[in-house]
Amino acid sequence: MAPKKRPVPLNIAPTGDGLSTSTNTDVASEANLEALKKILEELDLDEQQKKRLEAFLTQKAKVGELKDDDFHRICELGAGNGGVVNKECHKPSGIIMARKDGGSLDQVLKEARRIPEEILGKVSIAVLRGLAYLREKHQIMHRDVKPSNILVNSRGEIKLCDFGVSGQLIDSMANSFVGTRSYMSPERLQGTHYSVQSDVWSMGLSLVELSIGRYPIPPPDAKELEAIFGRPILDGSEGETHSTSPRPRPPGRPVSGHGAVMAIFELLDYIVNEPPPKLPHGIFTSDFQDFVTKCLIKNPADRADLKMLMNHTFIKRSEAEEVDFAGWLCKTMGLNQPSTPTRTAD
Repeated sequence: MAPKKRPVPLNIAPTGDGLSTSTNTDVASEANLEALKKILEELDLDEQQKKRLEAFLTQKAKVGELKDDDFHRICELGAGNGGVVNKECHKPSGIIMARKDGGSLDQVLKEARRIPEEILGKVSIAVLRGLAYLREKHQIMHRDVKPSNILVNSRGEIKLCDFGVSGQLIDSMANSFVGTRSYMSPERLQGTHYSVQSDVWSMGLSLVELSIGRYPIPPPDAKELEAIFGRPILDGSEGETHSTSPRPRPPGRPVSGHGAVMAIFELLDYIVNEPPPKLPHGIFTSDFQDFVTKCLIKNPADRADLKMLMNHTFIKRSEAEEVDFAGWLCKTMGLNQPSTPTRTAD
């Protein structure tokens, strides 16, 4: 009998099966909200700002993870070149929200199914510049890099949103509301010291997801990859078909086009203990594969930093390439592309 693996400690509050509905989660949420109130007192905010931020965090605690099926559309509030804004009710919490359809990469992915490498080159440049700006100008990390926090519009602009006010605040929220996906780095999940290298991991994981069309943990096997890309995928060694999964899929779990469904702690254990995701061979350029691989090194000391990534061949090539990002996005999402003003000679 194989020796029993010693579990790795995960710095995540109990959440049952990943949903914030259990008694334990409610207790943890209340405790975290009390801790957040103390943190707010230490921030350099006036009373009105503190009240607004506290109200926002309280509502965020009620909402938990946002899912499309949880929303009921009430009416349209307005439309523009960047998309449509609807007034919607979040059914589980009863909170009324303004929701912009197609404004983030997770929404774009649903329409595109997979996002091309040349488009992701421009996304990578924007994310790296955003992370560098946050660090150099404000001395903060983002702490929540994922497709839903990368905004795009019909002008071809790419922006990061929902970055943290403080490390303690964001960690408290993240620990209470972990969903069925996690973009946290292994070192964050284990409760050890982390830095901007953790944002790099999250970016790399997001790039794999956007490239193959689904959250990449557990990784797709050869059969699923063939279904995704329409042909057998080789892993580059002795003609073997590609498979990154080092252990069988969990027994009794349903398998769909989005891979095996994992319970939350099963997922977190996988991130900590198993090899990181990677891009399949033969589909993407070696530059892009190497870029993602350097982002997804499990040891943060060996993982590429922002300066190294900005000087990577993939980024330099992407900076030099002429890519009609706005045109691709508008075609994919059915948006009207803004007309470019005609320039006249002086």
